[in-house]
Parts: sequence; structure tokens; C-alpha cells
Amino acid sequence: MKIAFLQMDCHFGKVDENLTTAGALLPGISADLVVLPELFHCGYYFSSALEAAEFAESVPDGRTTQFLIEWAAKKQCHIVAGVAERYKDSLFNSAVLVGPSGFISVYRKIHLFNEEKTWFSPGEIPFFVVDIGSARLGMMICFDWFFPESVRSLALLGADIICHPANLVLPFCQKAMITRCLENRVFAVTANRIGMDERPHGRLTFTGCSQIISPFGEILAAAGKDEESICSIDVNVEQARSKKLTRHNDLFADRRPQYYFGGDRGRD
Repeated sequence: MKIAFLQMDCHFGKVDENLTTAGALLPGISADLVVLPELFHCGYYFSSALEAAEFAESVPDGRTTQFLIEWAAKKQCHIVAGVAERYKDSLFNSAVLVGPSGFISVYRKIHLFNEEKTWFSPGEIPFFVVDIGSARLGMMICFDWFFPESVRSLALLGADIICHPANLVLPFCQKAMITRCLENRVFAVTANRIGMDERPHGRLTFTGCSQIISPFGEILAAAGKDEESICSIDVNVEQARSKKLTRHNDLFADRRPQYYFGGDRGRD
């Protein structure tokens, strides 16, 4: 199958402009799966939960999810993208998965970064995998990468491809994702944004360099740090389904979780 990322500049608070930008870039992508950045419709650096609520939308009925559903139908592909979600009385930093037939699922970010803890509620749904037929997809968002348990959980659940919308500001993720893919034998699509959010309370600059990594830790495709970019590449999903390391070693079969965390002693 062919997988892709869309790297774009997201202007804070300008939903019309951001959706227009994404809508201008999407026609240039021919792929079975496309990943867009975290919070691509509204920007990232909120001043408060009250401000985040101004831009949060219901899923799947909200404007941004409906926009993505329309494009998935037009392109006959699956799309994963980050949205600010309003659900009941809570706000979540979420990623939606849509396909040619419409809305499929939503993942709510489990590991919140820095001031996000004052804007959003942490995700309450455990990591999960969705089988779209051509591949089994797992989703995580930005800072989730910092926790090895995120990708390992998705890999143990059978994910072939990790869809990773991001607004990265730390300099480590792109290199770390090589290890995450290697230690779990999965593909990963990190779709980061470029530009900055300059607000009265501070400035955040985003690192770009979106990438697609193979189960063998190879960088299959990468964007620059400050350019809007679309990139797609053909992958053999079967490469993520063999966990054989040597003739005698299997990545998951060789795990010995009964000895992790000190075994019984670790619970004393």
C-alpha cells in the first residue's frame, strides 16, 4: 500500500485558512493512507482551557471531521488527523480516523505535554488498533512518542502502521522514532507541522521534518524543517508482521514479562 504525510503551517485560530491550506495540498497526494498534523485546523498554543473550548468540535459531526470525511471519499483513502475535540463536558487533544465510507474512530491523547494539562483532559480510552483491510493501524499523538509503552502497546495489539500526528517542539522525536520502529518492527508516519504559534503568553516553534520509518529503522521519506510538504511511498505491510530477528529469536515470543519490574519483588 502507499502511505503519506502532509506537513503544513497551521495558523493559530484561523480555521478557515488552515482547512483551505490542507484542502489545497490534499489533491497532490495519491495514497491509501494520509496522516496530517496534530490540531491542524486551529493551531496549538492555547492560553487557557476556555480558549481551547472556542476551537473544540464534536466528533464526528464537527466541521473538521466532516471536512476530512469529504476528502477521504474524494481520494478513496484513509486519513488520520489531529483535532481539538469536545465530548460531553471535556476537551480532548484527539486524532480521528476516517475512510472512504466515513468516520471510523477517534483516539484521545493519553500523555499530555506541558501546558496541555491545563487545556485538555487526558485520554480515557486505552490504545487500540483498527483493521482497515490493507493494514492494521494504531494512533498516537505527539508527546506519546516519549513513552515506549505507547508504540509497544500498539505493536502488541497487532498494529502494522503507527499514525502519529504531531506538533513537535522538542528536538528528539524524529531520531527516537527510528528506535521505536526498530524495537517493535512497525512502520510509523509522523506528520509534524512547521512555523510557530506566537501568542501574548509566549512563542512555540515547531520542528517540521515529518517522516516515514520502516520496521527496520530506515527513514523511507522525510521533509525539511520549514517547508510545507507532501510525501508518499509504497510499503510492504507484511514487513511489519514478521517479528523474527534471527533464526532463533522472535521479538515478541522472546519477551519474559514475568521478570520485568523486578517480578514479585517489584511489588513489595
